[in-house]
Amino acid sequence: MDFSQQTCSSSGMEPCRLKLVNFLIEQNHVSHETQGLGRNLLVVRRGKPFKLTLVFRSRLWIPHVENLVLEVLLLDGLSELIPVQFTNLWLDSLCWSARVYPGDIHSHSVTVHVRSPVLSAVALYQLFVYIETPWDRRCYKAGSFVLLCNPWLETDPVYMPLEVQLQEYIKSDFGLVFTGTNTNVSKRPWCFGQYDPGVLEACLKLLEVSPQHLSDRCMDYLRRADPVYLCRVLCAMVNSNDDMGILEGRWQGSYRDGIQPTEWSCSTDILRRWVASRCRPVRYGQCWVFAAVLCTVLRVLGVPSRVVTVFNSAHDGDGNLVTEEFYSSTGEKLGLSKDSIWNFHVWVECWMRRPDLGPQFDGWQVVDPTPQEKSAGTYCCGPCPVVAVQQRCFGAPYDTSFIYASVDSDVVRMIVRDGFVVARTVDTEWVGQLIYTKRIGSDGPENLTHNYKRKKREKVNGGRMGAFAEPASAASPFLQSDPVNQTALMSDTVQLFGASRPAGAQGVPSPGLEVSLSLDGVPSVGSTINLHVTLTNRSTGSRVVREHLSAQVKKYHRSPLETLWKEHREVQMQPLQELVLRHSIHPSMYESVLAGDDIMKVVVVVKDLKTKERVLDTLDFDVSSPQIHFEVEGGDTVQAKMSTTVLVSFTNTLSKALSAAVLTVEGSGLLTGLQESRMVLLQPSDAIMKKVSITPASPGTKLLMATFSHGKSPSVISRCFHKVSVTDD
Repeated sequence: MDFSQQTCSSSGMEPCRLKLVNFLIEQNHVSHETQGLGRNLLVVRRGKPFKLTLVFRSRLWIPHVENLVLEVLLLDGLSELIPVQFTNLWLDSLCWSARVYPGDIHSHSVTVHVRSPVLSAVALYQLFVYIETPWDRRCYKAGSFVLLCNPWLETDPVYMPLEVQLQEYIKSDFGLVFTGTNTNVSKRPWCFGQYDPGVLEACLKLLEVSPQHLSDRCMDYLRRADPVYLCRVLCAMVNSNDDMGILEGRWQGSYRDGIQPTEWSCSTDILRRWVASRCRPVRYGQCWVFAAVLCTVLRVLGVPSRVVTVFNSAHDGDGNLVTEEFYSSTGEKLGLSKDSIWNFHVWVECWMRRPDLGPQFDGWQVVDPTPQEKSAGTYCCGPCPVVAVQQRCFGAPYDTSFIYASVDSDVVRMIVRDGFVVARTVDTEWVGQLIYTKRIGSDGPENLTHNYKRKKREKVNGGRMGAFAEPASAASPFLQSDPVNQTALMSDTVQLFGASRPAGAQGVPSPGLEVSLSLDGVPSVGSTINLHVTLTNRSTGSRVVREHLSAQVKKYHRSPLETLWKEHREVQMQPLQELVLRHSIHPSMYESVLAGDDIMKVVVVVKDLKTKERVLDTLDFDVSSPQIHFEVEGGDTVQAKMSTTVLVSFTNTLSKALSAAVLTVEGSGLLTGLQESRMVLLQPSDAIMKKVSITPASPGTKLLMATFSHGKSPSVISRCFHKVSVTDD
């Protein structure tokens, strides 16, 4: 880069003049593992030396006569002067240093090796070069460079030892988000897009418009050296509830004034929209969108991170570490609780040491950008050590008790009749049944459940309906000091309904009567849903019981909206008998109300007509959608800026014709706009097709997304993705 001199005062000999500074971008990017992050901007990692070549105009710099000094500047009053030294040893690693090796001096140039402290702020820096003599001082503005965290460096708090982990959690621009239910897990591809033009700049902009930076720029820069602080600021900035954050959340109602969350598949689109709108929030996001965008930002800035899905994630609305649910005597779920359980919830884990807590809390940390509850007055959550959740160290910052309740709280299910709680069960296993992330180097899942959850004490009755978990061990200094009084909780719950019942109606389920609910196979759109209810009479007496079943439609994050199917019957049971009752839900019962991303909740309540004892079980599941097929000409690896044909098709596997069929195709960085094909009537076994031509603008991993809908469906009935790898032209 050529530039002009900034100041000049001279006397004596002809001054040494600087012509340009070559940032050696390509060499430094290879050395610092930052290839693709900045094309015309130097991007390096803290604590590791990078090189600059200074080219002079008239004569070479004379080291013993002229001092060469670099200055790195964040803002006026926050800079560091770095004398260039001739030495084979690096000086104090806590300070900036610069040195020249003897072989790096040439006739009109010199190469300088610069090293930042390992705990430098993550930021955009300005670089100045000074040439000083006793009579003269010349200053040159050399340009800018970006400094990132360095997970390759052992002394950096984000150091990650294994190269395969670094490739997956820093360098990979492709990921998977697991959704659906724990009984039928789906995977949703996502392009993190950290190498796309403008993404690095958007991530730096995010830091520049944070409340912390706007209120005290100097303090913010100083604190950005700490990945705990950095992650907490970024977590809050991904949502827009308190600040100029990236995404606005919406979980119900119309999305016409924005983009429906299910339509996103790439962080790049979201970040570019946010920058283009001058930091106005992009509409709309839900948990997996918030998490995927945060994962992109963290990977760009050098913090190893991964997207994690918790199936049956509890939202503890009153902070008692117990989740309460209420049901009618015929099985419908009632909206009487402040608590809720999402079929899945997605957050981020980031990797770092925690010197503020001690080495036992190093490793993966939960950060959750979905705005649910405030943490220290701000809508953010974490970083919370995963090991603190497993060990139940509720006092460990940040937000450990909230995260613990999300993955391991007990569910108290109460059956309500005429305003009274007439039966209660305690389920110790429902919450956090499965915790998944993408496996390293694979598109399969890695099960993280054991990282978050240790075995609770022995369950009563040998099933998942059992006693409350025992209090956490007192060994940790961050232990919750006031454990929940479970007896009081049970009593208070009954008082909510204005009266109390005899103690026999308020305990755990009768050991003589048990019920469980299961599916026969994995249901798919257009097929009959087959349910099995297993009744077990463990007593030596006969029973007459009444079985109530109900099926309700729900969103993954909400209580059921409406009941679509009911059945009930009376059954005679013999002593010690196990009885399997079979039920079927015909497609005509659900097709008109079940949308593509909806979940079905089935509840069974069984009542002993003589003793009035009641037992309950629940089952949540989604109905699999038909697949959309992609065929890329020449295979799934294509060249940037070259056109390639893709054939997208959907075959009607149902037994009936579908009217007003629509197949749509889109792909960020591959296609311009939405392309679609329409058919008035799609007969069984017939296919609707769309041929598109893709022209990737830049290298990296890209996604094609296709949807299928028809006139009788309330929304999209199938949404599928296809990964395309784009190489340099």
